[in-house]
Amino acid sequence: MNRITKLFQTRLHNVLNLYFTAGYPKLADTMPILEALQEAGADIAEIGMPYSDPVADGETIQQSNQIALDNGMSLKVLFEQLAGMRSKVQIPVILMGYINPVLQFGIENFCQKCQEVGVDGLILPDLPMDEYYEEYKPVFDKYGLLNIFLITPQTTAARIRRIDEISDGFIYMVSSASVTGKTSGISDEMEAYFNRVNAMNLKNPRLIGFGIKDHATFTKASEYAAGAIIGSQFIRVLQSASDIRADVVEYIKSVKIG
Repeated sequence: MNRITKLFQTRLHNVLNLYFTAGYPKLADTMPILEALQEAGADIAEIGMPYSDPVADGETIQQSNQIALDNGMSLKVLFEQLAGMRSKVQIPVILMGYINPVLQFGIENFCQKCQEVGVDGLILPDLPMDEYYEEYKPVFDKYGLLNIFLITPQTTAARIRRIDEISDGFIYMVSSASVTGKTSGISDEMEAYFNRVNAMNLKNPRLIGFGIKDHATFTKASEYAAGAIIGSQFIRVLQSASDIRADVVEYIKSVKIG
């Protein structure tokens, strides 16, 4: 069974997903960060595949993408780094990025590599829903990969229901029509959106992302969904870390426990 599916069969509250950029702050930091996330009690690790034009991401993640690329990170290097991952890391691992580098790598090759190293799911925000269903879903299914879709306050009810129908794992519930790192806290408007989606009784659990950074925002988001995703703030933690393992563990515990 897919590790994401297995997680949500037993956990539907306070699920913490941490995003970080592969090859940041240093090229060789990918596995140490993954291991530290598991040690600290993160539930899901979301690894960003660096791209030169990450359209959904704000300044903090954009900068981490550029530094990682300058460090020499590529899909080839990433798969090499993750080769022994499953001997050390048991939590679900998702790759997040944009479709162009994946197409250049080759869809089948990419999915096969994901299966080889033990990746559980993909988040590709610019992959059109219908194109995914008609062209890529059979390949993703063949290699045991779940595709995670994003929804926003502007996503129509019909589209949300279609996403829920054709996907498994969870739905990435973007808290606002912004980029990563720009929102602060949970507003009344966001709460109305969360309640509206919850009332739809979807089959897939939701994780809330954008604007989640600490114990207070994580706990608040978890009132309206199965949990939350932290990206920009975690990148800032890594940026200033003097000891990756210790600083990651301290930060995750502060988010989960307060």
